[in-house]
Amino acid sequence: MAITAFVIDDSAVVRKYLSETLTAGGIQVLGSAADPLFAWPKLQSQWPDVIVLDVEMPRMDGISFLKKLMTERPTPVVMCSTLTEKGCQTTMQALAAGAVSFVTKPKMGLKDFLEDRSNGLVEAVKAASRANLRAMGAQLRTVAAAPVAAPLSSAAPVGSRAPVMQGAMSETTDRVVAIGISTGGVQSIEVVLRQLDRTCPGIVIVQHMPAAFTASFAARLNTICDMEVLEAKDGDRLINGRVLIAPGGRHMQLKRSGAQYVVEVKDGPLINHHRPSVDVLFRSVAACAGRNAVGLIMTGMGDDGARGLKEMHDAGAYTGAQDEASCVVFGMPAVAIKMGAADEIVSLNNIANWIRNAVARPLR
Repeated sequence: MAITAFVIDDSAVVRKYLSETLTAGGIQVLGSAADPLFAWPKLQSQWPDVIVLDVEMPRMDGISFLKKLMTERPTPVVMCSTLTEKGCQTTMQALAAGAVSFVTKPKMGLKDFLEDRSNGLVEAVKAASRANLRAMGAQLRTVAAAPVAAPLSSAAPVGSRAPVMQGAMSETTDRVVAIGISTGGVQSIEVVLRQLDRTCPGIVIVQHMPAAFTASFAARLNTICDMEVLEAKDGDRLINGRVLIAPGGRHMQLKRSGAQYVVEVKDGPLINHHRPSVDVLFRSVAACAGRNAVGLIMTGMGDDGARGLKEMHDAGAYTGAQDEASCVVFGMPAVAIKMGAADEIVSLNNIANWIRNAVARPLR
């Protein structure tokens, strides 16, 4: 049976091209509308498997509609937004509110993007159609119930880099936590990081996102988590209580600089169709941290990170994979588990505690 979709966008041209792209990709488009208020009565007659939703629209914005949708009839949603600062921030809010994934419309060259059948829309809608709505709902309830962490008065200013000095080992750690995550990751990583404090060893994360979005993602997490969360810059140190997120469109690797861990952010080819790639990060962690590392692969489509997690495991790192029941998309963890890359399979609500226990384990 064909996947069905409904397109909501205030531009008639965009609706036309998106509908044609989906149809050409084997997806049945049940209809389209200029905004959520026009869409709602149409949706009642035949409900789609996936809704493609614009972010900024008249009368009712995408966030308000998304919240209404998730309350009244949870449905996989793919956001379609422009690469603007406002668009990025709103998309992050949408993902936190329950959207499964997103595709980006360029501010310039929109016509070429819309006519490009390989713009990622079909793949995003197909992945969203397989989303675990029960896991999504559980994540949203967990996030909504979580208190906002109060910043520590002694914490370094956001965006600051720890000074490089002799005897700085008291500020750093021999343990490193590396996390790879993709579709469904915005809510999932929030659930995990909200439960960790600044005594946790440094964390490096690759979340599949394009350029411009990871800065908003990191900034949002930094306001609600106790740990300091930053979009990584080349040369940033990894220290206790700090989370570094790979910038969209660039790979991130871990390197050892004397007694310190730092990250290297660089350009490079797509790996497993991604940049940043989880495999690139995990392989670097295996090489320079070895058994001092903890590796975790979470919800996401495809297999990026599975081979890298296996390399970490074989280098002596303690490794885990998110379980199927709590994954929005059980793709990346499933491949890692099948390869024997994970020491443990962990549910989302137990991941933070699993990390605490993993970093306290004796080195093997």
